[in-house]
Amino acid sequence: MKIFTPYIEYDPETKLYVGIFIGITGAHTQAETLDELQYNLKEVLELCLEESRSNI
Repeated sequence: MKIFTPYIEYDPETKLYVGIFIGITGAHTQAETLDELQYNLKEVLELCLEESRSNI
């Protein structure tokens, strides 16, 4: 099982949390709460990994 760790920061200008998975093209998202961001990050990671598997 592989572990992926996102980079998360808060943007005070937009009042949004932003999360990215460094090294995975397209794996980034944003949300108003950390709970919502966690859900979005899981979803975007699954989509990006699925897409990369289909391109092999």
